[in-house]
Amino acid sequence: MIGIVLAALLWGTTGTAASLLPASVSPLATGAATMCVGGLLLALTAPKQAAAVFRGGGASWRWIVPGALAVVAYPLAFYSSMSLAGVAVGNVVSLGTAPLFAALLERLLDPAVRRRRLDRRWAASAGAAVVGVALLAAFGHDEQPRDVDFGFVAGPGQAAAAGLQPTSTFLAGVALGLLAGLAYATYTYTAGRLLDLGHSSRGSMAAQFGAGAVVLLPVLLLTGAPIVETGSSVGVHLYLALGPMFVAYLLFGAGLRTVSSSRATTVTLLEPVVATLLAVLVVGERLAPPGWLGLAFVLAGVAAVVTSRPTPPMPPTPPEPDAPRRSVGSDA
Repeated sequence: MIGIVLAALLWGTTGTAASLLPASVSPLATGAATMCVGGLLLALTAPKQAAAVFRGGGASWRWIVPGALAVVAYPLAFYSSMSLAGVAVGNVVSLGTAPLFAALLERLLDPAVRRRRLDRRWAASAGAAVVGVALLAAFGHDEQPRDVDFGFVAGPGQAAAAGLQPTSTFLAGVALGLLAGLAYATYTYTAGRLLDLGHSSRGSMAAQFGAGAVVLLPVLLLTGAPIVETGSSVGVHLYLALGPMFVAYLLFGAGLRTVSSSRATTVTLLEPVVATLLAVLVVGERLAPPGWLGLAFVLAGVAAVVTSRPTPPMPPTPPEPDAPRRSVGSDA
């Protein structure tokens, strides 16, 4: 659990760091660069473990492929969401919806022996977090013009200042945040399924992120030229790749050994809280009062999950003693 909390704190700095980039650097370039470098580092620092996952046959590839595709989708959607909706809202929507997507994946895809009972405390805490996300997404953003240079992060206030209609831009950012949340929940879930097959946490993360990094290389080649134009852009991307990507995902993968994907994604709701506070204090974004109330709900939900005990897996349902047994090949 501690590793997941530390990973969430590191992830919370991504939006503020990205806001330091010049406007010439697109969110697609930033997402591709950070995931390519970080993903390849994860693969190169655990080559034997990653190779073991790749050699796992169909059982492993069943989870590697959707996990790698989610790794590709997440950074592109996440950074684009912050670009359109702002650092605070992009973070909260992306991470705030992930626990619900993770719980849905667990209920739909988990085998009976792995499936856990729906814990009332988790449901209540996740519900509080979702209410917080809804408050922030619907009412918490500030649409007044701002005179702060956000780099590529053009929030709805800047769209208004530029004479554009902020509503459609903001909603597009929220939609991309939902996609990022689904992608994040997906590769978290698939990493857990690889762990269930006996693979190590480092190998599971390295295989998914290494494969995703390879797929993202063409995107980086097409969009990444502005990154090398200034030394500051290179420095910011190195930080994003080494800190929130490489180190954070090592910590996160270790935490998944003892924490289910739905609980893990709920704990990482600390990230949007940190990201929002940094966006207000450092970047200069402003939140309406419902936004602060939403943050309080999110933080309360995370605290409830961190302090709760995980529920044990559901025991298999025994057959009824008097039920007639069906013979092999029988149509009865």
